[in-house]
Amino acid sequence: MRHIFLVEDEVELASLVKDYLEAAGFEVSVFHDGQEAYQSFLQRKPSLMILDLMVPKMDGLTICRKVREQSDLPIIMVTARTEEIDRVLGLNMGADDYVCKPFSPKELVARVQAVLRRLARKDEPEDNGLFTIDASQQRIWYKQKALNLTPTEFRLFELFLEHLGQVYSRSQLLDHINPDSFDVADRVIDSHIKNLRRKITDVTQVDTQHEWIQAVYGVGYRFEYPEKM
Repeated sequence: MRHIFLVEDEVELASLVKDYLEAAGFEVSVFHDGQEAYQSFLQRKPSLMILDLMVPKMDGLTICRKVREQSDLPIIMVTARTEEIDRVLGLNMGADDYVCKPFSPKELVARVQAVLRRLARKDEPEDNGLFTIDASQQRIWYKQKALNLTPTEFRLFELFLEHLGQVYSRSQLLDHINPDSFDVADRVIDSHIKNLRRKITDVTQVDTQHEWIQAVYGVGYRFEYPEKM
């Protein structure tokens, strides 16, 4: 049985989430302060940690950083302060996902299941019908033809393929490929996108009028399949 650490100082919310997780088949340990949760982590490694950002004694970012120093444990961050989402993602403390309060317990359970599924198949090639992603080799194929991608291009393309149609800002993409690039202009993403578009078009040989990676004016970029393949 998958074991979940739930680190949440709101007692009623923690009890409600625990009930939903147990109904979904998980074993759940609840912690109301960060220090207790971290000490328990050192003694027993769970399958996943749900971590509130503002727990007492040791805050969520500190716990996340300390866990990441010694483990790739999946972490879902929870925050009631939406302005801190960019901070969590921008600092790349290692969270695999995040949710904002108030949230639906059903949604949180679905997020837990999605993260665990994604990690379970991380070492296996993932085929979405047109493109095959092999995360272990950091390679992507289109119908048996490999794309000659740089590590940065691989990370960008993998993100787009895993989230078809989702729009990402330049700063989000920059954080994804290089979370420590505080002094790098986010326009550098434009150059990577240009090269990635060319390589995708070269290997797919689709009508060059189609933009695989589409610019969304004033926002950023998203990946879209052509209407006809």
